[in-house]
Amino acid sequence: MNKEEDILLKEGKMLPVMEHFYTLQGEGAHTGKASYFIRLGGCDVGCHWCDVKESWDPNLHPLMNAEEIAETAAKHCKTIVLTGGEPLMWNLDILTSKLKELGCTIHIETSGAYPMSGHIDWITLSPKKTGLPKEEIYEKASELKVIIFNQHDFTFAQEQAAKVSANCKLYMQSEWSKRDEMYPKITDFILAHPEWQASVQTHKYLNIP
Repeated sequence: MNKEEDILLKEGKMLPVMEHFYTLQGEGAHTGKASYFIRLGGCDVGCHWCDVKESWDPNLHPLMNAEEIAETAAKHCKTIVLTGGEPLMWNLDILTSKLKELGCTIHIETSGAYPMSGHIDWITLSPKKTGLPKEEIYEKASELKVIIFNQHDFTFAQEQAAKVSANCKLYMQSEWSKRDEMYPKITDFILAHPEWQASVQTHKYLNIP
């Protein structure tokens, strides 16, 4: 990356885009909704069970003009999902301003480990023990999605739920490789704690991106 590209990246005029595609939202409150995903490269949270580890190094992904990617996305539908990697590593102001100008509703999927930027309508907060969310993110979260990999994650989920607003939806989702073991436990937990709901990676069952 040259000096000019580094400046454009910091300004949010260019962003490292791993992939972008039109599909159905597979998880959480908006499951089944037609959505255009923009997956940004770069993440240092380092979840060992991450299923997109190829997103971690931003240098592997081409820098794209933020306004141009917004225009491409808005041609497909008006629900846009910013994901990663960790999208809040980058300045999202220009990308999201253009998307709003084009009439889009903007969702983000984030660990919350970086400060908020951009104009976001729906925040899916998926906290990780390796890099806890910023306090400002908790109060803004629209839904809390905790990935359940082991028994301690139920305790972690309750700790995280205590920090979000009363209007935030609460979801538990099994890590994919542990789904046969963990969903029975998630079911039992939710029956005892009905403020929670189960989230399933339906896109993997449907064999779509």
